[in-house]
Amino acid sequence: MNSPSLPRALLCLIPLGLAVGCSVGPDYVRPATEAPVGYEEGASVPSGIAWKPAVPGEAIVRGRWWEIYQDPALNRLEEKVSISNQNVLVYAAQYRAARAAVAVAHSAGLPTVSASPSVTQVHGRGGTVNTDPNTGISTTSGGYTSSSQTDLDLPLNAAWTIDIWGAVRRSVEQSGATAQAAFADLENARLSYQSDLAQDYFSLHGLDAQKDLLRRTVESYRKYLDLTRNRYNSGISSRGDVAQAETQLQNAQAQEIDTEVQRAAYTHAIAVLTGRAPAGFVMPELPLAVHPPAVPLDVPSTLLERRPDIAGAERRVAAANAAIGVAVAAFYPSLTLNATAGYESFQLAQLFSGPSFFWSVGPTLAQTLFDGGLRHAQAEEARANYDATVATYRQTVLTAFQQVEDNLAALAILERESRVQDEAVHSAETSLAVATDQYKAGIVDYLNVIVAQETALTDELTAITIQTRRMTASVLLVQALGGGWKASAIPSLKKVGDAPASQDRRDANGAMEYEPKPAKAKPQTN
Repeated sequence: MNSPSLPRALLCLIPLGLAVGCSVGPDYVRPATEAPVGYEEGASVPSGIAWKPAVPGEAIVRGRWWEIYQDPALNRLEEKVSISNQNVLVYAAQYRAARAAVAVAHSAGLPTVSASPSVTQVHGRGGTVNTDPNTGISTTSGGYTSSSQTDLDLPLNAAWTIDIWGAVRRSVEQSGATAQAAFADLENARLSYQSDLAQDYFSLHGLDAQKDLLRRTVESYRKYLDLTRNRYNSGISSRGDVAQAETQLQNAQAQEIDTEVQRAAYTHAIAVLTGRAPAGFVMPELPLAVHPPAVPLDVPSTLLERRPDIAGAERRVAAANAAIGVAVAAFYPSLTLNATAGYESFQLAQLFSGPSFFWSVGPTLAQTLFDGGLRHAQAEEARANYDATVATYRQTVLTAFQQVEDNLAALAILERESRVQDEAVHSAETSLAVATDQYKAGIVDYLNVIVAQETALTDELTAITIQTRRMTASVLLVQALGGGWKASAIPSLKKVGDAPASQDRRDANGAMEYEPKPAKAKPQTN
């Protein structure tokens, strides 16, 4: 068919592709979950110590939750996690890949255009070849002769599969929800590694407190050793008392040295969490001397919007639901519009002349008649995958409630234990003072002093351990509550589809932001 009316023909077919179309498969509905009215363990936590009821507008500093501890050194370390932690950067790259997959899904609903120019040497035997200089048409006459001509072909092919049943739209929906889940995974990774850093930080300084106690204990034991030696030299005490005092001192020295093993491990862990090699990384000694700050605690139902792992699980349910629509659409026929146009001539000078132009347009309707049950199996697989993601989502919600309750209980119990342990420390110190005075007076032997020393040291080390556990439980509670994160931080389906992947940044509140590169607007598949 040779006619310059190709554009008009295409314009007649394009509305056909835009006018038809529906999305088969189930529309997404967020799975129902049950949230308790209040936290059971929250009632047992002293207000102002581990938590406090949240009031309107009050929450953990969004994205910068560690600032509630008011520790500048911790603040500086936490800032490094988002930009230097290699595991976080892996999740950031995965999110960019997921956003690119949305663009890939979009492209399936758009026309494809290709060109395949060719130059063919045609050789044959026949009569004389005569070429009309006006039309470029070649004819053969006369006897048999050998001839050779060059066929110049410059075609342009276009194809557009109309998204009648919404397979492409469901695919875009699936890819968009998957990208949103990847964003939630990124935010959850940030929160997780930031929490690990804070726990390691407080554990390290808890060891510093233990080392400081053991250092002071060593100095005290040296004085006791001097006392027993003086009493031995005066003939008051036995050589056994001196040996026992030496043993006590050496044991304390060994314990002090042993803290350096764990301290080195925590230092190395902090270095890696902040994206640095352990070699040359130094953490100054600073004995732990803080108490858990008050954490705003909202009603349990808000937890569904404050945990990035819950948001990610919910978005995967949406993606699995869209995948059912993709599988269902395979049962229906597909309509493809095909168009070809171009120029063909045996002479280069006449390649772009009117008679050399050709075009063809036509639809193709395709329907799979038999596939051995493939489509039925794929649809069933998609439904099963959906059921699995729903169960995972609900389990994630239950686990979140459990983690909050666990750490509320830990804070309540450890706070009570801390008070009792402080009393035990005071009693042990009094017992040691009494035993020391009795030993100096010759009323008891040195074994009583040793027992009192061991009891006092054990009680003080236990008190430090409890204090460290309280701080780490506080961090875990903040993490369990989502660290001030909100599900509204997840980019919309339109945003993850429209904006190209770019370098991420965080706003003044610590929320993820994206600064897209300039790009031309893309046609949308609705």
